[in-house]
Amino acid sequence: MGAWAEDLARIRADLHVHTVLSPCADVEMIPPLIVQRALELGLGLIAVTDHNSSENCAAVIRAARGTTLTVMPGMEVQTREEVHVLCLFDEVEQALAWQGIVCDHLPGQRNPEELLGAQYVVDSEGSYLRTECRLLSTSTDLALDEVVSRARALGGLAIPAHIDRPSYSLLANLGLIPPGLDVPALEIFRLTDPSQLLEEQPGLRAWTLIRGGDAHRLSELKWALNLKMRGATTNELLMALAGQAERSCSLAPLTHPQKPDMMNVIVSQGSL
Repeated sequence: MGAWAEDLARIRADLHVHTVLSPCADVEMIPPLIVQRALELGLGLIAVTDHNSSENCAAVIRAARGTTLTVMPGMEVQTREEVHVLCLFDEVEQALAWQGIVCDHLPGQRNPEELLGAQYVVDSEGSYLRTECRLLSTSTDLALDEVVSRARALGGLAIPAHIDRPSYSLLANLGLIPPGLDVPALEIFRLTDPSQLLEEQPGLRAWTLIRGGDAHRLSELKWALNLKMRGATTNELLMALAGQAERSCSLAPLTHPQKPDMMNVIVSQGSL
């Protein structure tokens, strides 16, 4: 990971980035190009969050060595309720341990590559290593609360993803934020106007809202968050999300100042 000063640093971040291991990602989503694009955007922190797998995290971390970019290993898990949840960790070993748990709770079906796309494991230069044949873009049999608690037990944190999307989200699939859901924040879609969303869903005012690029192509990588932290760790991120000890988190300005209609959201995602 990148070197951090002892003082609090202001960091531009995107905590929701896919690689070619996600079948819905473009072939350009390889480690060196992801790192290059993140640096062009002035990002200091990204998280790699492929669908139900962390196997390309180490490659992106290696690709970022010697740069000003820190890469946090993670995963986007699909729960039993078909809700997507970002799980973020400090170390690759934690993320791979989580991958082992998630793998045990996947149905074991083969990925229909001709329908969903290929799932590529690559090295830090983006060179092909192998194709993951197990279906990743599907639900585990882990419930939402199990994902949250088990990720935390490994030293990570869990954040429900794109809660305002018309599918694979808390609001679409459950119709509400479950009472007592023990997560530090909720992620909104990358083009959502938060003020409009809060008018429509005033109950969300009680939550810390973050934004992620949910990048499946290089053009979707975003300066999504402003973080003030001392180090790129899950503990620092938790303090920033809670606004503790002078840490802070705020949404970066929207590139497009309006919330697209649901059809445009689906088209722009181009993914499961």
